[in-house]
Amino acid sequence: MRTTYMAKPQQVERKWYIVDAAGQTLGRLASEVASILRGKTKPEFTPHVDTGDFVIVINADQVVLTGKKLQKKMYYRHSQYPGGLKVTSAQEMLAKRPDRMIELAVYGMLPKNRLGDKLKTKLNVYAGSEHPHAAQQPQVWELRG
Repeated sequence: MRTTYMAKPQQVERKWYIVDAAGQTLGRLASEVASILRGKTKPEFTPHVDTGDFVIVINADQVVLTGKKLQKKMYYRHSQYPGGLKVTSAQEMLAKRPDRMIELAVYGMLPKNRLGDKLKTKLNVYAGSEHPHAAQQPQVWELRG
């Protein structure tokens, strides 16, 4: 009788991938990156084990938002003090912190538990085309469509 294969954390082989965000739609880019981080692109995917790979996203400042999202999409933060709500439009976020914009989009597609917290540490986003991870010899990941 065969049993279902379950990957063990110490047996998972991790790779580094580099994704170019230039000209890519934010949501489509984020879903692909979240899939790589989670390990869903591998045949040995196991839901409760971190089987994912490391991802480097470059050119975050050239990501595209469709429609009127640049003006209408808002990012909310709260300082936990009365009246401490901070609101930032997508246009301001793209100008000041484009890396944070992609991080928030990807984080929203990861599990909201300890596994998700661990997966977040494997994402590296940079506004320009330079990154300090050349020693890891990342492979280029071609996005679908």
